[in-house]
Amino acid sequence: MTGLEVFMLSLYTAYDLQMDLKEFIKSARKKDKLSVQKLADLSGVPYATIRKFESSGNISLRQFLMLYETVGDLKKVKELTKSCEPEFKSIEDVLRHA
Repeated sequence: MTGLEVFMLSLYTAYDLQMDLKEFIKSARKKDKLSVQKLADLSGVPYATIRKFESSGNISLRQFLMLYETVGDLKKVKELTKSCEPEFKSIEDVLRHA
């Protein structure tokens, strides 16, 4: 960096996202008409862990991904790992993003 760093203020916190993810999994489970036990059987995540997650939002990343794989599309999560930097194919692309 050049010494000047830009900080973006967000009123949205990690806790907020944690609660949103908890609600997403719970809603997806109910939409798919899955009991907690059935989700546990399908995902490999213990019943007690799912119950705790649905009440507190606390779960390991690996277990969250196992749940998400069962009720969602892991490709969406995989997209988060891709670079945010634009890929330039021409000088025009570079100039457009300058």
